Amino acid sequence: MQIFITGIAGFLGANLADYYINKGYKVSGCDNLVGGDLDNVSKEVIFHKADCEDIAKMREIIKGSDVVIHAAAYAHENLSIFSPYLISKNIVNGSTAVFSAAISNKVKRIVFCSSIARYGEVGIPYLENGLTNPSDPYGISKLAAEKILINLCDTYGVEYNIAVPHNIIGIKQKYDDPFRNVASIMINLMLQGRQPIIYGDGEQKRSFSDVEDCIYCIDKLATDKDIKGELVNIGPGPENEITINELFRKISNQLKYNQEPLYKPERVNEVKNAICSSSLAEKLFRKRFNEDIDTILSKMIKFIKIKGPKKFSYTYEIEINNDLTPETWSKKLI
Repeated sequence: MQIFITGIAGFLGANLADYYINKGYKVSGCDNLVGGDLDNVSKEVIFHKADCEDIAKMREIIKGSDVVIHAAAYAHENLSIFSPYLISKNIVNGSTAVFSAAISNKVKRIVFCSSIARYGEVGIPYLENGLTNPSDPYGISKLAAEKILINLCDTYGVEYNIAVPHNIIGIKQKYDDPFRNVASIMINLMLQGRQPIIYGDGEQKRSFSDVEDCIYCIDKLATDKDIKGELVNIGPGPENEITINELFRKISNQLKYNQEPLYKPERVNEVKNAICSSSLAEKLFRKRFNEDIDTILSKMIKFIKIKGPKKFSYTYEIEINNDLTPETWSKKLI
């Protein structure tokens, strides 16, 4: 089987590629290297430097693939409020180009990596068949891309599945991006002796997902012949919820960091509590999710120590810079 992975130099894509290489599959993929790192890409991977929004290039490089896993995204939920054109163009246009190219190349199955942001401010835990009310352009764009995928696949008779990962953490995660990846940002700052930043009161609840669990589930969505046409939350459920304050304490305890965090005003439209139900995933995949966040954080700390702390890179343009824009971004304080 030949697997094609978009965003293959990024956090999720690179870990997926390693998994399939170890299984003996032929793996190819693309990345525009805006958020990805070539160091993440195995030498066994057929790599193309390409942007998903380039449909002609997508048609060319997807040829011969059996399954396409679309993991590429500018995964910047809160930034999408201040750079809506950048983020929505990447998610909607990029996803549509990948889906179109895959279908024109007669792939057997497409797996789309959506986001917990599709749900927004609705009752928790989020259920796959429950309400969706995304709070930002990122979540709206992910939901739109889902609907485009379903429409195209139903029209052309192509199998599809949709994964809804949430708050994935683990090794190879980008840790010098000031706009996303709260655990990685905290680790990078603490290793530099700097104070991590927490927005609002820090009592926002999240459920963090082990990247290895996500890979296992996405593989099932990509290769299990009996699982198709599904939308599935990927990651542990309410039993694993944790506040951002608790996350800070766990990381600071492991690093023996003895300073307090800096608290900044809460970010506009940020969902207070974002927790998914994992019951469908446990039923479909017969799997219990890793709830040992301390061990996951330990692996991340070791990875970042080996790679070395980095200065934060403000790669993305802020399109709307006003009083609502976090000063940590507008003044580049991280």
